[in-house]
Amino acid sequence: MEFAYHRSLAPMIGVLLGIAIVEMLVVHLVVVAWLGWWAALVAGVLDASLVIALIGLIRSFRRLPVTLADGVLTMRAGWLKSVTMPVAQIAGLRASWDAAAIKQRGVLNLALASWPNVVVDLHPPLATRRGGQLHAVAHKLDDPVAFHAAIAALSRSDGH
Repeated sequence: MEFAYHRSLAPMIGVLLGIAIVEMLVVHLVVVAWLGWWAALVAGVLDASLVIALIGLIRSFRRLPVTLADGVLTMRAGWLKSVTMPVAQIAGLRASWDAAAIKQRGVLNLALASWPNVVVDLHPPLATRRGGQLHAVAHKLDDPVAFHAAIAALSRSDGH
């Protein structure tokens, strides 16, 4: 099963892209006037690489959906971040949460610049590469109801 998130995340990252383009133009003009063309060229290359990276990130949202297959849930935020968890480690889905809960250490927020509409609790927590513990993953999915139904169906079939 695949769960899309590009319609939820792409507009917010698109706004960030627009701001980056405006900033790039303004900074380019200031740098040209103040430091000359060579410095403006270096700043332009750095800014252009940021714009290209943001465009690539937005395009990867559609290519890399959240997947639920073969007893594994893979939650992604494009090419930026991905976490894979066995379905057996899903303790449940939160019904509500606040900003403090999302900002806690051990909560991975894949919603990026948006407010998450799905929070998956894990038990036992997943070990991270840096030695930490990941006990919840938050995301902003296009169809959270379908995601909740799929997780509920898995829980029923496992006898939980």
